[in-house]
Amino acid sequence: MYIRSYEVPYNPLHERGFVSIGCEPCTKAILPNQHEREGRWWWEDATKKECGLHAMNQQ
Repeated sequence: MYIRSYEVPYNPLHERGFVSIGCEPCTKAILPNQHEREGRWWWEDATKKECGLHAMNQQ
């Protein structure tokens, strides 16, 4: 595995279903067969997947 071979820092949350990790309120674990982005900004419309912290960058 690349991560072990090259000693890349690894977040143990990945093993608990957190595929895409962001800030705590915007992130949740996903279930098998869900798209990796379904764990981020899960309350948002499917076309708008960005938390409010970055809203100013979208202008």
